Amino acid sequence: MATLDDLLGPLLGKRSADALGKAFGFRTVRDLLTHYPRRLDDRGALTDMSRLTLGEHATVLGRVRAAKEMRYRVKGTGRQATRTEVVITDGQRDLAATFFNQQWRAGALKPGMVAFFSGKVGLFNGRRQLVQPLFEVLGSGSVDEFDVDETKRFWPIYPATAKVSSQQIARCIETALAVLDDVPDPLPAEVRRSRRLIGYDEALRGIHLPAGPTEYAQAQERLRFDEAFVLQTVLAQRRSLARTLTAVPRPRRPEGLADRFDARLPFELTIGQREIGEVVAGDLGRTFPMQRLLQGEVGSGKTIVALRAMLQVVDAGGQAVLLAPTEVLAAQHHRAILAMLGPLAEAGMLTGDHEGTRVALLTGSAGAAHRRSATLDIASGAAGIVVGTHALLEDKVRFAELGLVVVDEQHRFGVEQRAALTAKAGFTPPHVLVMTATPIPRTVAMTVFGDLDVSTLRELPEGRSPIQTTVVPAEHPAWMDRVWQRVREEAAARHQAYVVCPRIGGEPESAMEEPAADDTYEPRRPPLAVADVAADLVAGPLRDLRVYVLHGRMPAEDKDDVMQRFAAGDIDVLVSTTVIEVGVDVANATVMVLMDADRFGVSSLHQLRGRVGRGAAPGLCLLVTEAPAGSPSRERLDAVAATSDGFELSQLDLETRREGDVLGALQSGRRSSLKLLSVVRDVEVIAGARELAEQLVHDDPLLDRHPELAAEVHRMLSDEQAGYLEKS
Repeated sequence: MATLDDLLGPLLGKRSADALGKAFGFRTVRDLLTHYPRRLDDRGALTDMSRLTLGEHATVLGRVRAAKEMRYRVKGTGRQATRTEVVITDGQRDLAATFFNQQWRAGALKPGMVAFFSGKVGLFNGRRQLVQPLFEVLGSGSVDEFDVDETKRFWPIYPATAKVSSQQIARCIETALAVLDDVPDPLPAEVRRSRRLIGYDEALRGIHLPAGPTEYAQAQERLRFDEAFVLQTVLAQRRSLARTLTAVPRPRRPEGLADRFDARLPFELTIGQREIGEVVAGDLGRTFPMQRLLQGEVGSGKTIVALRAMLQVVDAGGQAVLLAPTEVLAAQHHRAILAMLGPLAEAGMLTGDHEGTRVALLTGSAGAAHRRSATLDIASGAAGIVVGTHALLEDKVRFAELGLVVVDEQHRFGVEQRAALTAKAGFTPPHVLVMTATPIPRTVAMTVFGDLDVSTLRELPEGRSPIQTTVVPAEHPAWMDRVWQRVREEAAARHQAYVVCPRIGGEPESAMEEPAADDTYEPRRPPLAVADVAADLVAGPLRDLRVYVLHGRMPAEDKDDVMQRFAAGDIDVLVSTTVIEVGVDVANATVMVLMDADRFGVSSLHQLRGRVGRGAAPGLCLLVTEAPAGSPSRERLDAVAATSDGFELSQLDLETRREGDVLGALQSGRRSSLKLLSVVRDVEVIAGARELAEQLVHDDPLLDRHPELAAEVHRMLSDEQAGYLEKS
């Protein structure tokens, strides 16, 4: 008999084990048996072709409708080659199976035959196809005739590869299940009863060898909840542990820098800013570290909330650091904080407040003299507030007393980078505030950020103008003429414009051959580049305007100079990459033209749009695209144009992307560790698991009374994908 921890080699034989290891990284029986089916097919019915997803490796049961062989000449060689195209149907829709230089396929797959086909779903000339698929002929005539064994009528279809088919995986799993011992149940009995779930052993067998759809659905329900519950147990333990850590309390000091800053503000704080500010102030006064996520729409005023918190920490004798993802944004934060604080940021200067502090800026491109001065102010504590980029993570950067870490646009930093900065506080952990202008759906907040307290700024400050968003089909020359005419009109009114492109220009060809955002696999031209678009505009429709470029490969001093000149109104049009996506704040900018808008994600489109309309004049965002009407890319753009609600768009963004890895692999590129749980659809499952896990961890923090669950938690924490949980 076998256990889940046994190696596959002795059980399946070296050839099969090696194939599974190479294709999927499987080593143990557990790895194999947690490779769950993508769906359950009924051998009494053909596969519904409309369920196929472009880019996925699929297995379909279909009837051959036609098969033909074609000869063609290979370009540039003069060599003759053959292409065999087999048309498969489900009775309503067709799918092509294409074979190259395999003339015998037309004879093996004759009209009327029913067969399984396995391959990657692509698109050619507007038609879906499988290229060089594996296939297994069942016979001809009615599908029902092939179901000789009624106990095997329902077939699980597995995620597969070109080298290891779904059928091969199914055979290996059958072999493993035949010798598998009863599997201990990691879910506490009281939790299982409360959710009316079947046992783990029954679920593991039922998902791979179900008697029918009911058993399959019950197994899915149980295993989906397991994924949610184990993850929420880990997060509940993290929250419990955080409350046992000791931090230096930083209570608000009456008539300190924070109060004097509030008194000099030229505007009223919004209700949300005040309410969240009070919550953060309370967190900072506690004896255990604040771990809070502040999310809010673009322009909702998160930076003001963060600055008030930083001043509270400075008042209490500590230092605060603001980590920004780009030098452009760090420099802008530094300028904005200096402007808002005025004399309060000029400690030691004749014009400075007698109880003021200093604000240091440290970036990777800083000159030697500036770097020495900044690091000295940071190490001595003279700089109460520090703003910087990844340069702050270097070993030689030391703080006198780091009390608060603020991470702006946290999704742009890796786990290790955030951990390296908080570690600079020494043995006493600092308070942590992470901010994002990308609104987060509730399910993601309960998973990715499940060990953080979440605050949300929903209202915008008074005076913010609405932004009109319009999709512009690039194939209409008259429409494009009107785009540049609108830019000229805004420039004539002494306003400014951004033109954003997907790439800089000058990249190797391979960097340009990217798949479409909706995985259509149609050949596409390279994305438009800043250098090319700027040259065309200067020579053409915007020749009379002051057009400059900005991108990440420019020297830091050049980037800063361009941004300062743009902010001062000395530039009419800034042609840029997404380097201006976050934080860049120019109130006079009123037009945003996004070239190849379909090449950007939903959240990026929303972020970029938020760069205009930040002053008294209304904003205009033009989404220029070649995506045809009705395509997934075009529908995405239409959705962005239809609403300015970032929370609605964040849900759309999640639905149009793959699940990603909720344990943080969005930053590492690994495949998702969640097999059945969907952070898009399973909000009730996640919420229920969170509540039950919180209660269980409260009663048994170390899981001493639940050894099987403790083993599952240990497995998750031992997995390299769980680095996020250890370091966030």
